[in-house]
Amino acid sequence: MNKQDAYISMDNLAVGYNGKAIIKDICIDIGKGEIVTLIGPNGAGKSTILKSITRQLALIGGKVIFEEKDLHKMTSKDVSQKMAVVLTERLKAELMTCYDIVASGRYPYTGKLGLLTEEDEKMVDEAMAAVNATEFGPKDFNAISDGQKQRVLLARAICQDPEIIVLDEPTSFLDVRYKLELLSILRNMAKKKDITVIMSLHEIDLAEKVSDKIICVKGDRIYRYGRPEEIFEEEMIRELYSIDNGYFDPLLGSIELPAPAGNAPKVLVLSSGGSGVPIFRKLQKEDTPFIAGVLAENDIDYQLARLLAAEVITTPAFENIGEEAFAKATEAIEKCDRVIVTEFPIGDTNARIRELIAAAEAAGKLERR
Repeated sequence: MNKQDAYISMDNLAVGYNGKAIIKDICIDIGKGEIVTLIGPNGAGKSTILKSITRQLALIGGKVIFEEKDLHKMTSKDVSQKMAVVLTERLKAELMTCYDIVASGRYPYTGKLGLLTEEDEKMVDEAMAAVNATEFGPKDFNAISDGQKQRVLLARAICQDPEIIVLDEPTSFLDVRYKLELLSILRNMAKKKDITVIMSLHEIDLAEKVSDKIICVKGDRIYRYGRPEEIFEEEMIRELYSIDNGYFDPLLGSIELPAPAGNAPKVLVLSSGGSGVPIFRKLQKEDTPFIAGVLAENDIDYQLARLLAAEVITTPAFENIGEEAFAKATEAIEKCDRVIVTEFPIGDTNARIRELIAAAEAAGKLERR
């Protein structure tokens, strides 16, 4: 990004505690309306970075530049009118209803008495409706669940009508429905209202889908910064999280457990087009080593089979099954106890699959799924 196009700039930022930097030399430019997500292992310093750019922690070095101003030299009122913050620390709210919590997002705009106008009240109602929290309005904030609290705090942030929203692990405590709902809200805020979103997430599959840019945090420097397609590569995620007991599948965006190990495979799976994925995972759960084939190298089943199968019999993309691959599959039928065949289209390029199915059936080993 051209420096002139940056909406927020972290200029040689150093962050940490008690005057000691734990991460330094942070130089990142963020555009207006972008969603930027921090990922990385626990304890890497994601929260420390967020607390530093939101002035919860003093900077050890460098600056955060916002619209050509030093963010840490702006008045608290000016910052609160520009930036909304939802951090992981649980809000201590005594005798406050959920409505009161959301309404506090309007305080930077009210007078000294903190009285809400009719327009303020309308914004509170709209913010609560946006996160499906209207029903919590009259309830004691301390009496609702952590997931419900998270939604109320997001409503408060929305109600603040910010230009920037910073969130630390906003999907924590939320079930799948509300994780997706929350991220959809953030995406709409960014793209329709041009609000810049900076957050940390543990769910890297969601980070990949919702973010414009990804900041990888590991060690005493930013490990890597770029677009999701540049970051979410198998080896990159393996190194970032020091994964040695499984895999990250960049195509499916999933974390996979290690392949079954030990005994020679006694199951052959003939599949294609994603039909083999549930079979592969079922065999993995049963700790049953298996052979997968005959799979074109551009087949979605190949993408997972290469991680989970003891052996993958392949053929080049868009080419007919060759003699070598056919011979390997025939040998696999002979040495395996079971041949599982899934439902998938058989055309010209994979026509020889019919011969393999017939051979498995003749041997009394065929199982159709």
